[in-house]
Amino acid sequence: MEIDDSKRAGAPVEEVIMEENKVKIKVLLFARARELMGGGSEFDLAVKEGATTANCVAELTTRFAALEVMRDSIVVALNFDYVTDPVKVKDGHELAIIPPISGG
Repeated sequence: MEIDDSKRAGAPVEEVIMEENKVKIKVLLFARARELMGGGSEFDLAVKEGATTANCVAELTTRFAALEVMRDSIVVALNFDYVTDPVKVKDGHELAIIPPISGG
């Protein structure tokens, strides 16, 4: 593995290696999830290479405690397909966090 020191001068080697073993996905937030996150509807998230949709949800609820209240009831879609079992995410994938919808 090559490390380009010109881009990461001063960064510890462990940190550089960890960054290189990550993939970047786009997280899309809807309805109440968007409100809990302050109104933003999408952002990028770097996760460990080999991470699954379940790992991503766990990472999001760890980073953003406000999402924890709906963790067990959200629906997850990966690249526009609903997923119920953990699916491995890849660089550039889109992960949608869809909270329960109520109404009548």
